[in-house]
Amino acid sequence: MSFVLALTHVLKHEGGFVNHVSDPGGATNFGITRDTLGQWRDRHVTPQEVRDLTRDEAAAIYKANYWDAAKCGDMPAGLDLMVFDGAVNHGVSRSAKLLQRAAGVDADGKIGPKTIAAVKSADPETLMIELAAQRMRFYGGLSTFSVFGLGWSRRLMDTLTAAMSAI
Repeated sequence: MSFVLALTHVLKHEGGFVNHVSDPGGATNFGITRDTLGQWRDRHVTPQEVRDLTRDEAAAIYKANYWDAAKCGDMPAGLDLMVFDGAVNHGVSRSAKLLQRAAGVDADGKIGPKTIAAVKSADPETLMIELAAQRMRFYGGLSTFSVFGLGWSRRLMDTLTAAMSAI
């Protein structure tokens, strides 16, 4: 799957500007939090600047900080989407650890040659199902699951369905 298609899928779930009181990310637009935008711009940003974030700038952040950082371009089709969506939703390192557990390699949070080799040698369907199970287990342990859990579960099932159709 290409980055553009994966981004389209992720943005379907990330939506526009939100500032939910129970979301520790605070002001967020296109799934980009105030902290992430501030790091990207290398300065403090206001909630209004988050609100004004463009899709193009969000796409640049997603490409560099999530797709490339999680080595999604080195993954088989479908799994690239699962890992990218996980990186966006729970962070690159956590997404990497969940993938590594699913693939049966040391879960150090860094996707390198051993992880890529394990991923490429695995049955893609089985690996994606196991990764989805690992992600669901992670969601279930979060203190905000009672608020956001149903939405996360729907997102995960939609992502798994889209990933399966890519293989």
